[in-house]
Formats: sequence, structure tokens, C-alpha cells
Amino acid sequence: MSERGPPPDTIVLGAGAAGLFHAGLAGQRGQRVLVLDHARRPADKVRISGGGRCNFTNLETRADRFLGENPHFAKSALARYTPWDFIGLMAAHGLTYSEKHKGQLFCDQKSGAIIQMLLDEADKGGVELRLSTGVDQVSHADGMFTVETAARRVSAARLVVATGGMSIPKMGATGLAYELARQFGHDVVPTRPGLVPFTFSGELGERFAAISGVATPVTASVPGARFEEDLLFTHRGLSGPAALQTSSYWREGAPLTLCLQTGDALGPALRAAKQASPRQGFAKALEAHFPARLAGLLAELGPIAPEARLADLSHAALDEFTAFLKSWQVTPMGTEGYRTAEVTVGGVSTDGLDQKTMESRHVPGLFFIGECVDVTGWLGGYNFQWAWASAHAAATA
Repeated sequence: MSERGPPPDTIVLGAGAAGLFHAGLAGQRGQRVLVLDHARRPADKVRISGGGRCNFTNLETRADRFLGENPHFAKSALARYTPWDFIGLMAAHGLTYSEKHKGQLFCDQKSGAIIQMLLDEADKGGVELRLSTGVDQVSHADGMFTVETAARRVSAARLVVATGGMSIPKMGATGLAYELARQFGHDVVPTRPGLVPFTFSGELGERFAAISGVATPVTASVPGARFEEDLLFTHRGLSGPAALQTSSYWREGAPLTLCLQTGDALGPALRAAKQASPRQGFAKALEAHFPARLAGLLAELGPIAPEARLADLSHAALDEFTAFLKSWQVTPMGTEGYRTAEVTVGGVSTDGLDQKTMESRHVPGLFFIGECVDVTGWLGGYNFQWAWASAHAAATA
């Protein structure tokens, strides 16, 4: 990165995915850009994403797969910077990718290569990057933003806030973006953890813990959302894509509905088993359709006694059990919280932002991009694509 020179045109707060990407784009468009971050190294959340392989986008990206009080806000930015645009940038840097489940793209050279690409693009734009630099105060007067740190005081006509949300505080997440938003007259939609495992207590929590590590495909639903994904039982409750996806929509006290029998095959299969092996126990018969430990749990929780023999069960009883599997309702105690949440739901209200530029409607020259904005994507690369798209929108404003 360049050494200190003339005063910057733009100050970017946050050296994560959105902040670094914006800096590179703005720098290459002739802006003098300074990036400040309190962390010791840039883009740590990029580094751990996708198990270290960085699921950098999703080919199925579209605006209706993002949450927010204004469901239309993300359309403009996402339309003007697509997954293929980012793929093109990767290709220019010699990076390749693999497509996984449901349009998810992972970097073959792993997350470190994506970070280096962002740094190289920033270097190409002459960006000055200052790490281990906390922000003490931000003010605005006479069309200029002044940022004070322990080491220096610097001013610029543009301030881009890309400090992220509250997820994974051990990696340095703070509420700085929300503090600045309120300072400059913006509303903040109440935040909560998103893409996060559910926790359970009491007897149900103990039962889930007893089959920790078991996974099964389900259709999981909460009011406003429905996902066909894998569910993972854990020592603390439920995880896996089905739980993470629905968690972003879930509200405290609401039930989670699980459909473990998504087709109509189980009923006829149990009837056939009754005819072929009438002395077989019901719980044992379920093991032909579910992992053994899960079969045992479902037999214990369902309307049929697990020790019952198939011969003693009527077709109506079997139908009642399959109906139970199609709408099994469980109510989480809560979630793992920001500690393990992949994203923050809520954030800087989009009512105060221009959807084409991400610029504040209250203070000219002020921009909010990335996770700190009230735009939250599904699991699987969507939130990275929002980081790239919102950063691009601000950089080309």
C-alpha cells in the first residue's frame, strides 16, 4: 500500500470484504483512498468463510433471497454487479472456483487468495491501508468528515462505513456502524443474530444432545420462510443449513416446523414392512428410513410406542405417525447468538440510503455498505455478493 501522501478523498472504515473491495474500485477510479481498521490483519471473516475456502458468491443470487425491511432495496446494486462480474475479476487474477450445493461457489485457491486479490486491487488503486487503528471520533463540518484515531487526525469529503455487524465478536465485531448511523440522523433496524444454530433446553435439549452428530434432510419452516436442507443435531440443539437458514427469519418464542418425510413413500413402506415382518418392532422398522439414533428418537417422541410391533399397528396409526413427521414442531430456547452467527440481521435502515449509490440521504458524502446495512442474504455466498455489489455501487457513485 502507498505511504502517506496528499489528504485522501475518501476514508473507508473497515478492511473487510466490502471495505477493501470498495477501496480498490474507488482508488482505480482516481480517488485517493485511506482504509482504517482496528484489526491486526485485514478481512478475517473472509479468511474463515466456507471452512477456509471462501464461498465468495452464489450463482442463484436474486433480491428475494435477502432479508430487510425494504425487500426491494438490494435490487439495484445486485443487478449492476453480478456474480459473473466478480468471477471475471477472479479470472483476471488467475483464480478458479468450484460450484457446490445450490449455486454456491468456492475458491479453489482458498480464502487467502481472495484476500490477496482484494489487497492487490487496492494496491493497484494506490490505497493506503492502516491496520491496528481504532476510530476514536468522527465529525462532519463544512462538507468534510474528520476521523480521529490515537495516531492521527484525517479529513476527507467522503466517508464510507464498512465496519460490518455484530457477528463473531471474538474477531473484533463492534457496533460502530450503528453508532455512526445514529450520530448522522439515520434509523437503525433492531439487530439480531442470523445464520446461527438453535439452542434447546430441558428434556428435548437432552434428547437432541444424545444424538449429536446425526444429520438428516428436512424441510424446515418458520413464518415467512421455508427451506429444504440438511439438519444437524448438536449438543446444544439444532444446526446445519436447515437451522441456519431459518434462524434469520425466526423470532423468539416461535416454533420451528420440521418435515422429515417430504414425500409419500414412508406410509406405504411401513405397510409393506408390516406385511413382510409383522413381528418387527416399530422403532427398528424406522431404521430403514432414518439413521438409527434418529429413528429411536422419533419413535420415542411420536404417537406410536417404540416397542410396539408392526403387526399391532393399524394403517390409521401408521398414517398418524407419518403426519407427525410432516409437521413436527419444536420451539427453540434461543440461538447461539452473535458468538457463532455468520451474519447480523437488521442494521442501518435503508430508508435513509440511496439504493443506487448507498449514499446517505441525510449527509452528502456519507455511505454505508456491506453487512452493517439492513440487507441480509441467505446462507451460501449471498452475503459476500451483497458486499461486492454494495461496495461497487458506492465506488461508482
